[in-house]
Amino acid sequence: MELLDHDSFLTRLEELFESSQQHGSVWITHKRLRYEDEDIAMGHATGASGGDEREYPCLIRVTDGGAARFSTRVLSSELSKFHAAYGNLLKSAFSTTLRKRDKKKEKLKAEEAAKRKKKMTEQVIVVEGPKRGNGRRKRQKKIKALQKQLLSQQKAKEREEAAAVRGS
Repeated sequence: MELLDHDSFLTRLEELFESSQQHGSVWITHKRLRYEDEDIAMGHATGASGGDEREYPCLIRVTDGGAARFSTRVLSSELSKFHAAYGNLLKSAFSTTLRKRDKKKEKLKAEEAAKRKKKMTEQVIVVEGPKRGNGRRKRQKKIKALQKQLLSQQKAKEREEAAAVRGS
């Protein structure tokens, strides 16, 4: 992995966004660096001013899953300046590469849920048909469907009552 300075990192990242605009992905990871062979004590364990005056840099890595792999190291004193440039780059790249969500599936799911709810609230019809002979299986299916519908109506009523109790 190639370690770059901030300006060349941002220019290469911009080039990578442009090359993967039509297809492909870009992975960006941020990680706090620590000094070798030491355990990092958390702030609440050692107190707020643990006596550690060292500056821990932030490592930002970028890859496209292939040959492009590079990173940069940002010190905490340079972080605000770097994030301003980095944020502008991300905004410009995302405005051109992001596509609008396809809402067809969401609309179909909402319509199906509305149909189920409407069917659940319909009046229960008395099942008619022969108890024996031709049509017996159809009658049995209708009876099972009615039982299922009654059970779902009862559950929905219980949910509404529970929601009303929580709301008040």
